[in-house]
Amino acid sequence: MSRIGKLPIDIPEGVEINIQDNNVVTASGKMGELSKKIDPALSIKQEDNQLIIERPTNSKKHKSLHGLYRSLLYNLVTGVAEGFERKLILKGVGYRAEVKGQVLELGIGYSHPLVFQFPDEIQVDAYTERRSDPVVTIRGMDKQLVGQVAAKIRSYRPPEPYKGKGILYSGEEVRIKAGKSAASA
Repeated sequence: MSRIGKLPIDIPEGVEINIQDNNVVTASGKMGELSKKIDPALSIKQEDNQLIIERPTNSKKHKSLHGLYRSLLYNLVTGVAEGFERKLILKGVGYRAEVKGQVLELGIGYSHPLVFQFPDEIQVDAYTERRSDPVVTIRGMDKQLVGQVAAKIRSYRPPEPYKGKGILYSGEEVRIKAGKSAASA
């Protein structure tokens, strides 16, 4: 049995789950409302304050779908209850970030500022403390969308291995390579 798929999903207080006949699960909570269509081969039950997903057979396809949809539903429930957050650190001299409405403006070493229009479902904050690197915080209730926006912003200037400059995820460590060494005489 799938180790992930067999775990029940605890439904936190304040989250309401609605399971429709065509395997569409809708969750609503303090952050908003999300829905997900589940593969028709799987069955979903709500018992007490838990969601349980069951598969019909032990075939390889059903095993993989079991774990996948359990993770997707867990992220759905967690998203409407608490939301998700990713932090990006802009490491480099003169790097800056500024939010203007639904637009993030980045100054990351190019001859022009980069402008990134983020979706309405996402909240982006940028702040810089004195003598520290700018930090961009991305928040939302859809984990996939938060990760996708963070990856897109990071792709503008990925960290390079010689000086460690670039856009890094919070907690990420860049292994610095040794540069060219001077010729010994």
